[in-house]
Amino acid sequence: MAKCAICDKSVHFGNNVSHSHRKSNKMWRSNVKSVKVKVNGGAKKMYVCTSCLKSGKVERA
Repeated sequence: MAKCAICDKSVHFGNNVSHSHRKSNKMWRSNVKSVKVKVNGGAKKMYVCTSCLKSGKVERA
């Protein structure tokens, strides 16, 4: 599973609860993309979540 290199965001686990209150496993995947990022003057490929991209924590190469 991909994990954001900036904020360590990854998948979350919980329960799907039906109307009759039966529970089954559920997984929420975070929106993590593989992008080229500027690091120390060079370009490097990293996994970054879209919220970090949108907030400007990372600069694309």
